[in-house]
Amino acid sequence: MSACSTQTAAPAPRAPVKVNGVNISRAMISQETQNHPAQNPVGAWKKAALALVIREALAQEVRRLGFTATPASDGKGRTETQDEANIRGLVEHEVVVPEPSEEECARYYERNAARFRAPAVVEAAHILISADRENTDAYQAALLQARTIIKELQRDPALFPEFAKVYSACASGKEGGHLGQLTPGDTTPEFEAALAGMRPRSISAEPVETRYGVHVIHLERREEGRVLPFERVRERIAEYLTESVRRRAQAQYTARLLATCRIEGIEVGSPGDLNVY
Repeated sequence: MSACSTQTAAPAPRAPVKVNGVNISRAMISQETQNHPAQNPVGAWKKAALALVIREALAQEVRRLGFTATPASDGKGRTETQDEANIRGLVEHEVVVPEPSEEECARYYERNAARFRAPAVVEAAHILISADRENTDAYQAALLQARTIIKELQRDPALFPEFAKVYSACASGKEGGHLGQLTPGDTTPEFEAALAGMRPRSISAEPVETRYGVHVIHLERREEGRVLPFERVRERIAEYLTESVRRRAQAQYTARLLATCRIEGIEVGSPGDLNVY
């Protein structure tokens, strides 16, 4: 390799990586790195090596206990291998995760109510003057036309539906420019920002420029997002709490298992690093 090459090789471990004397080859670790993105090759190598160490320790425990499980399918035609099923089954068997109580769910809801706020909903209409930004003359003409329309609508907002039918290049023009109910993410960032700064039943003071052209906007109604009642989100909270407890319990089980193994060539780290199998 030339001195100016920018290719980065995977770091060579100081000693072979082993679990109870079973070697995990450099080739296996190198292949596994594609499943563990990191900021640098060293980080990816360590994550991959640790994942394989955990997998080998679990596989050895499966064999020690003579544990077997039925492979599961994800409903998309993909089915676990027998080894994958055995490891999953072992962890599920060894890690008991209690269902969160009603009180625990209610306590989480009270502390995190803002997370369960429904998005704000607006009803708006627009007039689109289509123009290519690269065509300076056409774009300036579109801006001028939009400003003229805004002045007319400020005098008589009731003309908006008729103007939309006549001037709008959007299919919504046939419906008076009405876009229906909009939630965050339904429109372009520029359009959304303009709506956020408008009062209900008002016309945009200036044309709003987006990649589609120039818009005149009428904000018809805004309904601020409300915090959803506990009953609506109780099941979602229970699923979140259960998954959080499961991940911690699985990491702790893995840490206890690794503590019984002879690990060479890599530092195992804390239980928080062990949810990678």
